[in-house]
Amino acid sequence: MVETNGVSDSLQSICYERGSLRLLDQRKLPLETLYLDVSNATDGWNAIRDMVVRGAPAIAIAAALSLAVEVFNLDFDGTPGDAASLLVRKLDYLVSSRPTAVNLSEAATKLQNLALKTAESATEAKAVFQAFIDAAEVMLIDDVAANKAIGHHGAKFLQGQSGDSRLLSVLTHCNTGSLATAGYGTALGVIRALHAEGVLERAYCTETRPFNQGSRLTAFELVHEKIPATLIADSAVAALMKSRHIDAVIVGADRVAANGDTANKIGTYNVALCAKHHGVQFYVAAPVTSIDLCLSSGQQIVIEERSPKELLNSEGGLGKQVAAPGIAVWNPAFDITPANLITAIITEKGVITKSAEDAFDISGFLQNAH
Repeated sequence: MVETNGVSDSLQSICYERGSLRLLDQRKLPLETLYLDVSNATDGWNAIRDMVVRGAPAIAIAAALSLAVEVFNLDFDGTPGDAASLLVRKLDYLVSSRPTAVNLSEAATKLQNLALKTAESATEAKAVFQAFIDAAEVMLIDDVAANKAIGHHGAKFLQGQSGDSRLLSVLTHCNTGSLATAGYGTALGVIRALHAEGVLERAYCTETRPFNQGSRLTAFELVHEKIPATLIADSAVAALMKSRHIDAVIVGADRVAANGDTANKIGTYNVALCAKHHGVQFYVAAPVTSIDLCLSSGQQIVIEERSPKELLNSEGGLGKQVAAPGIAVWNPAFDITPANLITAIITEKGVITKSAEDAFDISGFLQNAH
C-alpha cells in the first residue's frame, strides 16, 4: 500500500506495470490520495465491489489487469487447457462484482474466448497466460484512445448543434472522467474537449447521491483541469435549467440496449426528464463496449442494488448513521433512461443520431462504422 496526503498532480486511477497493479482508492478523494496494491483477482473483485474503482470502462480494465497480475506471478504447472480453465473461472468470478456494467462482462467473454483459442495450439500454459496479459494491457491503451475520440466527436457535434459562436454551458451527472476510465473520460472527456477548444462557458456537476461521485470526484477533476465549473445538489437540476441557460446534458453509460435505452448512475433518469421539460439536449457519451445489442430494451438490464448503509449513514455509508433506526431502504445503483429522452449517443466511432422515425438504429450504425 502506498499512501500520500493531499491532491496528486495525476488523476490516474489505474497504475499498472507488468506484474504490478495499484488502484486509486476513490472512496478517499478528494481529501486523501491512497493507492491500494492489487495482486490477484480476489483483490480486484473486492476493489470493484467496494467502489475503490468505479466507472464502467475502469471496472473492466481493473478486473482484467488484476487477473493479469495474478497469472504473471503464478507458479503454475498445469496444461494449456488447465490455464485456460483457470482464466475462464476467474473471469466469471470477476464479472459477479458489478453485474450492471456491460463493459466488464463483454471484456470477460472476449478474454475467455482468447484463452480457450490460445490453449488449442499452445504447447505450454505460459503461452496462454501471456496472450491474456497482452490482451489486458491493450485494453488499457485502447481505452484512452477511445475516450479522446469520444471527446473529439462530442465537442464537434455540440458545436454544430449550437449553430452560433456563443459559449456552451453543459450539465453532467456522476463521474465519467479520468477516474472512471483509463484516462481522459467519456462524458467528462467531451467537456474537456469543449474547454480545450475554448467554447465552454461553464460545466455544472451534480453531487450524485448517495455516494457523492459528483461532489467528490467530478468536482475534483474539474478543479484539477481548471475548467470553470459549479457544483449543484441533485435536487437543483430543474431549478438550474429554469433559471440559467443550459445547452446540453452529457452523461455516461454503464449499459446501452439495442434500442438506445441507457443504464447509468441513479438520478440520470430524473435529469433526462428535467431536460425534456426544459428543451435541453440530452446526450449519452460512452464507448461501443458499453452497447449491448443482445438486449432489445432497457427492461432487460439487471439493476444492481447497493448496501442500505449508503443511505442510512453519512459519507455514502462510510460514516455514522444519520437516518431513523428501523427505516426500510431501497438503494438502486442505476436507473434506465428511455431512448425517447436521449438526443444522441456519442461514441469513439462517431455520434449515433435518430432516424426519421425518431428511433436509434444502433446496430446499423455499428455495422457501417469504421
